[in-house]
Amino acid sequence: MPVSRNSGRNHRKKGEMIKSLDKFLREIDEGDWAVISSATDYPEHWVIPEHSHNKHQLLYAIGGVMVVYSALRQWTVPPNRGFWMPCGQVHSLRCVGTLQMRSVFVRPDSFPNLPAEPKTVTVSPLLSELIKASVSLKPPYAEDSRDARIMHLILDELAILPALPLSLPQPADPRLSPICLALQDEPSDASTVADWSARLGLDQTTIQRLFRKETGMTFGQWRQQARLLLALERIAVGQKIIDVAFELGYESPSAFTSMFKKQFGKTPSHFFK
Repeated sequence: MPVSRNSGRNHRKKGEMIKSLDKFLREIDEGDWAVISSATDYPEHWVIPEHSHNKHQLLYAIGGVMVVYSALRQWTVPPNRGFWMPCGQVHSLRCVGTLQMRSVFVRPDSFPNLPAEPKTVTVSPLLSELIKASVSLKPPYAEDSRDARIMHLILDELAILPALPLSLPQPADPRLSPICLALQDEPSDASTVADWSARLGLDQTTIQRLFRKETGMTFGQWRQQARLLLALERIAVGQKIIDVAFELGYESPSAFTSMFKKQFGKTPSHFFK
């Protein structure tokens, strides 16, 4: 994928030259190939604004962190994980740290059994090596050639991508916006539902009902998930676990580690190995 803008600092980029978003999307949308891979490195703080394409896309972070946004959800994609974006869905992307992205684009009618919903996914060691090998391959792929077999294997792996619980639903109801924005800007904020009720003039029951209706979570669950996804970003770019724990409002590193493992199945120190 191309980069559209950065944080204002100059950066000398490795690998493929950065293309304009419009040019890149035209190349993707107009291509009649069934599947193709690409490789691009992005500097920290780089942002790709809202766009969509008529091909499915797997984004794979071999280094760095991506945060992908749609209208009603965001997904965090740590190193060595991927993100599946079905065709036609509007999304944007923010880079946390220097990002090494490898993408696979698939024409929807060429392989109909691929996932229909966006999700952060596990990338198996096999799929990882296949993607890395495929970025130097260009269509058309000769029938029964090594190149064709690599791309067919990638398609087989894309059909069975395991999802990871690394997303955060965003409410559509504007009454929750001040709460959600504040909790993501100041994750250590310990304000209770009663505190927010007093500030916003909303009944506590209404706040809890809206959180369940809009996000499928309670207020406390949503705040916990927001904190843990921010923790993923910060630890991935080198911050110490003890610092992250206190910055995000946990009473101790052990309390943070316990909650992290409960949510993601691994301790922070093992998650990135």
